[in-house]
Amino acid sequence: MENETTTIETKPKPTILIVDDTPLNIDILKGVLSKQYRIRAATSGQLALKSINKEVPDLILLDIMMPEMDGYDVCRYLKSQAETANIPVIFVTAKNDTEDEEKGFSVGAVDYISKPIKPALVKARVKTHLQLADQHRSCMSTVAQRTRNLKASQRAAIYMLGEAGHYNDTETGVHIWRMADYASTLAKALAWWPIERTNLLELAAPMHDTGKIGIPDNILKAPRKLTPEEWEIMKTHTTIGHSILKKCQSELFQMAAEVALYHHERWDGSGYPEGLSGKDIPETARIVAIADVFDALTMNRPYKKAWLVDKAIKLISEKAGSHFDPEVVEKFVQIQDKILEVKSKWDDYEKNDEDNSHVFN
Repeated sequence: MENETTTIETKPKPTILIVDDTPLNIDILKGVLSKQYRIRAATSGQLALKSINKEVPDLILLDIMMPEMDGYDVCRYLKSQAETANIPVIFVTAKNDTEDEEKGFSVGAVDYISKPIKPALVKARVKTHLQLADQHRSCMSTVAQRTRNLKASQRAAIYMLGEAGHYNDTETGVHIWRMADYASTLAKALAWWPIERTNLLELAAPMHDTGKIGIPDNILKAPRKLTPEEWEIMKTHTTIGHSILKKCQSELFQMAAEVALYHHERWDGSGYPEGLSGKDIPETARIVAIADVFDALTMNRPYKKAWLVDKAIKLISEKAGSHFDPEVVEKFVQIQDKILEVKSKWDDYEKNDEDNSHVFN
């Protein structure tokens, strides 16, 4: 029988960065820790940051009293950067007043060791905080995975609400997501829109016509111009959608309710349901109104052929100041190349995949 060899993978030693402007202090800490850990060293705050930029350590032992950039400044900077915010920082210093310790913790340190050091204490503190850091990373990984799962479920629910709103309509599932992509692309181009709010709008926009689920088929599917009485009923899809979506108090669904209610308002006050004008119309609805009309114009319907993009953009430009917010229209025209990229992407989806449920995965 042949000898079998088993390869045991050994976990690499954690890396500790020692930062102190006195080489002797670095040598003392190296002597205490080098058997168990991989040691790197820097003799100033600036050199420490350069070292961290090349390779992120697992833990930092940081002196406070250093010239030019002291330990407080180094720690404060590390905690302000996403890439380094979670590195445990232990101050090792001769400053041992209570106020010094409080300041150390206030800038983000996890512990505070006074000089002259006690080797056993240093070993214990380092071991403890490395273990806590491992636990934190594990927890964060679990949270991140659960957040991804939650977002997938959220998008699935949004997809179903959007589809429900168009179940008896002539629009496709691709329409609601393509229109939402137009809306978020336009919002991103507006410099005053924060990225978090832009991401919410991309999820809120597909639910703009949720209220159509409450419109009778003979009106929703009418192959003719609606009568004045039928048109009044059709307009109620805005208030129906709002009444459905507002029941959830999350920021996302409150935004979706707002968009559902106001996306047919017009800049000059001639829209519905409330006849709002100008900036009294929520900006979310002003953005979605342009995205919705552009997509409706440039897609095929049973009763019309898709308009050419140039013709659709020309019409939207002409309606600036009457139907649409002129400032947002101006931005829409400026970014038309990006809008066309979005259109091309979703046109390809529509051609190649009849099942559009993948968009929320």
